[in-house]
Amino acid sequence: MSPAETSISAVPQYKGNIDSRELPWVEKYRPRLLKDIVGNEETVSRLQIIAKEGNMPHMILAGSPGIGKTTSVQCLAYELLGDSVKDAVLELNASDDRGIDVVRNRIKTFAQKKVTLPPGKHKIIILDEADSMTSAAQQALRRTMEIYSQTTRFAYACNTSSKIIEAIQSRCAILRYARLSDDQIRKRLEEICSFENVEYSDDGLNAIVFTAEGDMRQAISNLQSTVSGFRFVNSDNVFKVCDQPHPVLVKKIIDNCIKGEVDPAIEDLTFLWKQGYSALDLVSTLFRVVKFYSDIDEHLKLEVLKEIGFTHMRILDGVQSLVQLSGLIAKLCKKSMPQDEFPV
Repeated sequence: MSPAETSISAVPQYKGNIDSRELPWVEKYRPRLLKDIVGNEETVSRLQIIAKEGNMPHMILAGSPGIGKTTSVQCLAYELLGDSVKDAVLELNASDDRGIDVVRNRIKTFAQKKVTLPPGKHKIIILDEADSMTSAAQQALRRTMEIYSQTTRFAYACNTSSKIIEAIQSRCAILRYARLSDDQIRKRLEEICSFENVEYSDDGLNAIVFTAEGDMRQAISNLQSTVSGFRFVNSDNVFKVCDQPHPVLVKKIIDNCIKGEVDPAIEDLTFLWKQGYSALDLVSTLFRVVKFYSDIDEHLKLEVLKEIGFTHMRILDGVQSLVQLSGLIAKLCKKSMPQDEFPV
């Protein structure tokens, strides 16, 4: 099967007057069947078994944003209920609808609603970002889950399962999702580029994979934004769209730090700072560049990552200044120099 055909199979069959050409690519290429989902094969295989047997338990799907949690539940609901999805599935974003009134009104009303389904099938309530729900709302949900478990099953998608109360956790099967690998994201991007006739260079796709950090939704959004803005996908265009410091410039800073050359490293850092990048952007890109940096001793690499981590913590505490970043550069240069140059 060609990449284009693979992409077509993943396009949902939208009804009504929606033109798929006008859709964001994130929605246009959202999988409709479990077999089309990229990554987390072991977890998805468990969902395929549930779809085959037909008896869905209450579930909590935990993991980072953009890696397929909500899509997995939607695909499972479609495979379980078919055309009844429209009437038998309620999807809420719990970060917006997170109060106890929503539980008492919308969720309870839907759980009470009579829907004709095949034997052994249940209505499904999908709560996205469920870890944003208030404690009172979660307590109310626990009772609703008990009363209507014969007819309704709940699926909670969240970033952190520990923020969901233990009473709900104990009633659910917990499925954990990991970030997608670079190869998985790159393969999917190539399929979309093939189907959309996008011109791209290898360094362009590598740049999108670098900026996505395992987030498929972010990767596809960045791809479409780059195509819309520049028509051609290369690394320079991608970093302009994503508004992130170019890794080549950041690598140059690291190179100077490893040589112990403070002034050139500070000069390059100041140049990036004057471009308008925040301290958080710079320190995050520094971390990612060092993580994949091969021309460095392993022990030194660990020390450098430790210092970047401490600086990241201070920046998150609110110290977002050029002085803070310059201090980091000085420490990295000192780590690279022979220790006998600094007598105690």
